[in-house]
Amino acid sequence: MKGFVVWVVLAITRWRLVRWIFTRTRVGRRVSRRFVAGETLAEAIQVALEANEAGMPVSLNSLGEHVDDEASARICLDSYVAAIDALRANGIDGNISVKLTQLGLVLDEELCETLLGDLARHAAEAGTTLTIDMEDSTLTDGTLDLYERAQRAHGNLGVALQAYLKRTPQDLARVAPLGGHIRLCKGAYEEPESIAFRSRSAVNEAYDGLMRSLLDDEGLLPALATHDDARVEAAVAAAAGRTAPYEFQMLYGIRVSLQEQLLADGLALRSYIPYGEAWYPYLTRRMAERPANLWFFIRALFGR
Repeated sequence: MKGFVVWVVLAITRWRLVRWIFTRTRVGRRVSRRFVAGETLAEAIQVALEANEAGMPVSLNSLGEHVDDEASARICLDSYVAAIDALRANGIDGNISVKLTQLGLVLDEELCETLLGDLARHAAEAGTTLTIDMEDSTLTDGTLDLYERAQRAHGNLGVALQAYLKRTPQDLARVAPLGGHIRLCKGAYEEPESIAFRSRSAVNEAYDGLMRSLLDDEGLLPALATHDDARVEAAVAAAAGRTAPYEFQMLYGIRVSLQEQLLADGLALRSYIPYGEAWYPYLTRRMAERPANLWFFIRALFGR
């Protein structure tokens, strides 16, 4: 059922009129700014400063993926270098999150490895880290291969793992000895049942098992990316005897009241802040994934 709802919402948001409402009207732009920091790095930095003031470190993500040529990959590299420099210049507690297809993974794996190394070195010089976002399952092996080599060489990276993939326990066992931070999320791509859990209960069970494994490993920094109350409660209970740090991660603008509650409870929470000109596809995915976000837009559209 959820897959059908996602399909319907994504189909509707491809309509020209709907895109026009989001991108050209005052109400549409106001709604988009709830979930996307803005189109420019300067706007993202302002949001990051506000997040820090609220007690949250940040992870900046320049929206986009799947570059088509080397020049575009190098432009993406430059944009992330600029983001790292801006974090340092403004004294912001934060890092960056990058998709390897932005650095040319599909285009040329050697090029991607070179650019990833350049980015990791620049982050290290700035005293920060970078997280590799996980993409669809066709890219999992390549992503983990490059992460493993870069983490061994530089030691300041982290990687996202998706709980709904049946292979993830083996992937976690592979990357855990490398240290660093591991972002655990449920999974955001449409994958076949042969390789991914499809039911909500199965995904939640897989997530909780992986979460407990992460929290049991004091050599890792678990980054628990969830907006699910039950997953948060399970994580807090599982972490009761943990002496090393761990953190929750949540998307900018999603479950704001839950974020405020976590901070009030003294729990570590990092805000994942997306920005850039490619914001519309990101926004439509957020609408499709959580109906409450769609209702927020509809209420705003009618001034409620």
